[in-house]
Amino acid sequence: MAVFTDVSFDEAAALVARLGLGTLTALQGIPAGIENSNFFVTCRRDGRARDYVLTLFERLDPAQLPFYLGLMQHLARRGLPVPEPHADPGGTLMHRVAGKPAALVDRLPGTHQLAPDERHCRQVGALLARLHLAARDFPLQQPNLRGMAWWRETAPVVAPFLGTSQQRLLAAELAYQEALHASAAHASLPRGPIHADLFRDNAMFVGDELTGVFDFYFAGIDAWLFDIAVCLNDWCIDLDSGRLDEARAAAFVAAYASVRPLGGVERRLMPAMLRAAALRFWLSRLADVHLPRDAALLKPHDPAHFERVLRERAATPWHPDPIA
Repeated sequence: MAVFTDVSFDEAAALVARLGLGTLTALQGIPAGIENSNFFVTCRRDGRARDYVLTLFERLDPAQLPFYLGLMQHLARRGLPVPEPHADPGGTLMHRVAGKPAALVDRLPGTHQLAPDERHCRQVGALLARLHLAARDFPLQQPNLRGMAWWRETAPVVAPFLGTSQQRLLAAELAYQEALHASAAHASLPRGPIHADLFRDNAMFVGDELTGVFDFYFAGIDAWLFDIAVCLNDWCIDLDSGRLDEARAAAFVAAYASVRPLGGVERRLMPAMLRAAALRFWLSRLADVHLPRDAALLKPHDPAHFERVLRERAATPWHPDPIA
């Protein structure tokens, strides 16, 4: 969401007009994030101002975009609070702006809740379960592109930048996850489209009420448990230490399970999947820091945070109660 590619007012106005959304009145770059170029867009139509988000995809293969944009449309049309992408008169959701593939989606109301408590975690947990169930009949298929295959490719690339202790941790955890992913238990996990990146800054609240989730550009087909683990490792931890806040974690899982009950294998594999989710984001942050790209506004996240989280999950396994 950093600004890698500048967009002129006229370029954005042309897209808004083509999509029939009125007249562009404001365009502002969004400085947060590291994957795409994002802009807040304000339009006026029928005397009313409406807000959208324009995204230019910097690294994604255009062939991947129908899955992400189609999934958002699918979920929005099933009543989920997800930004719906806007199509052109021919029904196309992917556009081109400044020479890049792009999408224009609704802007959710509210602000981020960066200090969540159990109330917030319950709402996100329940919504995640609704999302998983609503996406079951989504017809397109695309794997989680930041899953095991990507971990195998990325680990040897970032390893030379690490100290000896970190290299040992990375090698040991990758071997552990290889064994887990080859197991019959892992193969039996329920799966389908997942968000795969539902952090605190990818959800919006008005007051204490969740108004929606966004940024589906890491979505893919994977175990639903992995999606839960990604959320637990962000929504339900102490940010300074990486330790899991068990009260928040229990609230999140209970709310999720009230919509889609967890199976026994999911409960047993929760500690392993929490480690998998920590490994995924440690690797991606290492890649962002040590293999950076130019950007007008770029703030790479500190990989040390998810190194701490990974060490904590390995040292202190957590199971939701009860384990079936």
